[in-house]
Amino acid sequence: MSADSTPEPGITEPVPTGPQRRSGGRREAAPPGRRRKALLAAAWAAAGVLVLGGTGAGYLYFKLNGNLKSVDIDQALGSERPVKVDNGSENILVLGSDTRSGKNRKLGGGIDDGSARSDTAMIVHVYQGHQRAAVVSVPRDTLIDRPACTDTRGDSHPAASGVMFNSAYSAGGAACAVKTVESLSGIRMDHYLEVDFAGFRQLIDDLGGVPVTTTRAIDDPQSHLNLKAGTHILDGERALALVRTRHGVGDGSDLGRIQLQQAFVKALLDQVEHVGVLGNPKRLYDLADTATKAVTTDSDLGSVNALADFASGLKGIGSSHLRMVTMPVRYDPADPNRVLLQKAKAELVWKALRNDRPIPASATKGTAAGAAKGVVDG
Repeated sequence: MSADSTPEPGITEPVPTGPQRRSGGRREAAPPGRRRKALLAAAWAAAGVLVLGGTGAGYLYFKLNGNLKSVDIDQALGSERPVKVDNGSENILVLGSDTRSGKNRKLGGGIDDGSARSDTAMIVHVYQGHQRAAVVSVPRDTLIDRPACTDTRGDSHPAASGVMFNSAYSAGGAACAVKTVESLSGIRMDHYLEVDFAGFRQLIDDLGGVPVTTTRAIDDPQSHLNLKAGTHILDGERALALVRTRHGVGDGSDLGRIQLQQAFVKALLDQVEHVGVLGNPKRLYDLADTATKAVTTDSDLGSVNALADFASGLKGIGSSHLRMVTMPVRYDPADPNRVLLQKAKAELVWKALRNDRPIPASATKGTAAGAAKGVVDG
């Protein structure tokens, strides 16, 4: 954790696994070689990216390749985008989709209205050399000015002012979400990754669950999560409830949920390393099959080979080299359920990423998100 952070009651912390152990009252760090084997788990899609590095050829290749869905972001957005910086770094928009239809209707507990929402949004910056990464979570309740955009079907969507960030995805899907993030940050997204709720749940089950520790009881009737304080092995259903929980922790805002999501990403990273999926062919195949069915990518990553190459480039990034922050925001005085961008502080974040530099601590200090910190290292 950062020096100025303290644990937030009720928030999960990763359970020590594998080489991390207590000795004389102190936790020993995992050997560098083990840490560096873990892939970047920027969001739920990361588990799917991980397993593709070991997939085979022939029938399995064609089956897994056929599972993948991709969207042509570049064609939809055209040339009116931030300049691509060619310095070896990469920027990826990772979304968790909250689609209220099909299997996700049961998982979300909502009405099947045929709509889709961006329930989770993370901007992942992989630094030059691919040894470190920064993750910026974007609160879905942030009120923004959404730019006009064209979706991947060629349909146009008008600009809108003072709307929630996740309305971009609802309006025009992946292309409009990318357009909105690029408008906010001035940073070109090199790639896009999306995973749906049903796929996320199955991925966790295929992994055998993920261990987390809660510092106090969590009871959220809306996400149907009820956990006593202590250590739990979360199956897919409870893991999904955890990353959707907002009313059972903190002030009930989306900022508390983001802290849960960031904590779970780190726990997931540790679990993937601990179970050693690459040494278990059946588990590897089950994960790869589930992941390729659940994930949607940009067209450049729309094949098993491309996705495997992308994952291979992240193998130098261990969980200790992952900085996770929340986009600087403040509570909206007119509506406590909404937040507003703190433009000056946000620009410190975007400038750092544009210049491939670490995000300064001053960028999140004193923000609404900073008040909810304490879950993850940073």
